[in-house]
Amino acid sequence: MYIIRKLAKGIAKTKFASRAIQDGADLSAFKEKPTARTFLGIILMCCSIIIGLPAVGLIGALAVSRQEPLIIIIGGPTLLIIAHLVFVAGMVLAGGNYIRIFFRWATRIVLEKLM
Repeated sequence: MYIIRKLAKGIAKTKFASRAIQDGADLSAFKEKPTARTFLGIILMCCSIIIGLPAVGLIGALAVSRQEPLIIIIGGPTLLIIAHLVFVAGMVLAGGNYIRIFFRWATRIVLEKLM
């Protein structure tokens, strides 16, 4: 347990963690209404999940039913690449603000528990 406390104190000395603790980072920003751009980004990220593995599973089932392995060989990676591109577009639109707020809060909570 001593090693964990020592590690937590070392992390708490970093600029990010010390500001999170000093500012009392919380999740109050999530109470604000998101902008249209942020909302569109979140929708795109959700769509990327639908495009991802479920679509690859459907393509795989189609390949098996038609006995055409090229459908999954070409279609599977193509769908995953498209899903990743849609997710990245969603992240760009939504911005990193919410992620930054969440990680500041999580850092503060974890470090306060460990120290």
